[in-house]
Formats: sequence, C-alpha cells, structure tokens
Amino acid sequence: MKCGIVGLPNVGKSTLFNCLSNAKAQSANYPFCTIEPNVGTVSVPDPRIYKLEELVKPERVVPAVVEIVDIAGLVKGASKGEGLGNQFLANIRECNAIIHVLRCFDNDNITHVDGSIDPIRDKETIDTELQIKDLEAVDKRIDKAKKMAKGGNKEEAKIAEVLEAAKSFLEQGKNLREMETDEIEAEILDSLHMLTFKPVLYLCNVDEAAVKSGNKYVDAVREAVKDENAEVLVLAAQIEADITELETYEERQIFLEELGLEEPGVNRLIRSAYKLLKLQTYFTAGVKEVRAWTIHEGSTAPQAAGVIHTDFEKGFIRAEVISYDNFVQYGSEAKAREAGKLSTEGKSYIVQDGDVMHFLFNV
Repeated sequence: MKCGIVGLPNVGKSTLFNCLSNAKAQSANYPFCTIEPNVGTVSVPDPRIYKLEELVKPERVVPAVVEIVDIAGLVKGASKGEGLGNQFLANIRECNAIIHVLRCFDNDNITHVDGSIDPIRDKETIDTELQIKDLEAVDKRIDKAKKMAKGGNKEEAKIAEVLEAAKSFLEQGKNLREMETDEIEAEILDSLHMLTFKPVLYLCNVDEAAVKSGNKYVDAVREAVKDENAEVLVLAAQIEADITELETYEERQIFLEELGLEEPGVNRLIRSAYKLLKLQTYFTAGVKEVRAWTIHEGSTAPQAAGVIHTDFEKGFIRAEVISYDNFVQYGSEAKAREAGKLSTEGKSYIVQDGDVMHFLFNV
C-alpha cells in the first residue's frame, strides 16, 4: 500500500519527502529505508508500541510501516505528456492514496511556476490533469463495456452504467471521489484505478507564523475541499527540515516547545497517510519481540494471521485476543488472562485496531 506525494514544482514536496526520509531523526525508533530513489518506507509513529515495550521488555521492537512515493512535480499539460507527464501519472496510478501538497506561504525567494501564490488555482491545475487522464481511461473502457453488455454480459452492463455516470461527473470538472457511490460502484471505480477516485489528504505547506493556526490560504483550501471528505493537514516543511538537522531528541523537543508544538508534523502526516490507506494495526507481544502488524480495516482473524505467514491463515484454529487498553491496564498477558480479559475468537472475528493477538494454527 503506497501513498504518493503530488503537487506543482516548488511547493515543498521534495523538502517534505527528505524530512520523511529523515524520520529516524525524529526518534531513534522510527527507521526509514529507500527502496527506489523516490520510494521510502517510513515507520508509523505509534506510542502504543513503546508502552508495550515498557511492559513486556522484549529483545526487539518492530513498528508498522507505510510506503511513501515522491512523484516529481506535475505541470499543466501533464495529461498530454508535458514535462514527464505520462510517467508521473503512471506513478500516481500505482499509488493507493494521494498526499496533495499545496503551497500556502509567501516567499519572494522561492519562485512559483505561475508567478503568484494561489493554492486553489494550483489544486485545480492538478485536478484538471488527473480528470483529463480519467476521462481518457473511461472513454477507452466504456466502449468495451457497452459491446459486451449488448452480448448479455450483466457485469459489463453495470460497468458501462457506472462509467457513464463517472464520465458525466468528470466533464463537470469534478473529482470522482466526490461522486456518491454504493459499494459495488466504488469497487468498479477502484478496480479501474481512476486517479480522481483515490482518497486524498491535502497538505498545506505554510511558514513558521502559520504553523499553529493556519492562514488565509489554509482557510481557502478548507473551504474548497469541504465536499471531498478529505483531511486537511497544516505543516511547515522548512521547520520539519530544521528539526531533522538537530542531533538529539532533547534538542528537538526544546525546538518544538519553543514553537508551541507537541510533535513533529511529519509524525502526524505519517499517521494520517496510514489512516488514508484504510490501514490499522494489531500487535504481537512476547519476550523475543513486540511487533506492530499492518492489516486492512475490517480484516478477519485468519486474514490478520496470514500477514505473519500464509500457513497461519491456512491452518487457523483460533486467536487469543486482549484489547490494548486491557493489556496496559493489567500489565501483562498472564494478568489479563487471570482477570478474564483474554477472549478466544474464531474465523469470523473482525480484528480491532490495537488488539494484542496470539494465533493457534495447525498445518
């Protein structure tokens, strides 16, 4: 599951990606590794795992991770191949969600491709390129669906119907994520990798003065995206860059306190990206290791077991589950068990975020 960072050139994407790549500097426990030059795996800052570490005292701790892709700046005409348009749009198509960076600060020393600061215009520029690309994809697929529907294929008839509605929506200059869909319609759009259907998080890159309470640009963004069911996050990429330069955790904390901030903005961003991808965490906790495992929201116990090893899913018998709150309250698996707070769950159990789990299986 990947999150792609998109935006116009010079809005702070690379600074932000570099801050994420130095996320290990925020706290020694958040490692980062680069898979390709523009893809990074970043640990999800989660205080729960360190509380479990405190209680269990394992040999090692393994946090959950999320993949972040730095997609080079899109420009007007990208849908027609301007710049490296086609390549960039293909990179976005491979991502499961989008972090859309908008420049919300004035600085005469950093030029803007359009000569002035207007995050709504910038958002519309990128939206338009993605909508054009989606329209092309819809046009290509709709003919095939209609032909097969004429031959009596009910599934393709449904696809044709959804694509007709999508085409009409896109032609109005709207993103498909704003379109009302039921579960089946959403699955169709998702399976066709529609760019404007992907969940999005708008990241307002501000200066130091606006990092706590925002500014007029941030207000304009919030108003513009209110119908998109999208989170708006405010962060100062330059401050994040300054934080990563500091050597010790103590220095970083003093710097944050001076700014009136509780934690680095990239921590909030990583957690938001994880949520945007509809991911959640369960834990295994033993003396060898405490580990956070990543699953999709709504996963069953066997599916969660399969993340550890496919054999666990195939031979799943049952799961022993303690909620995170109960584990912390009683301080150990043994004491939670004594208090009757350990439950035995079968194949239909839907895993809850933060569950501490132990699987029994037989292959």
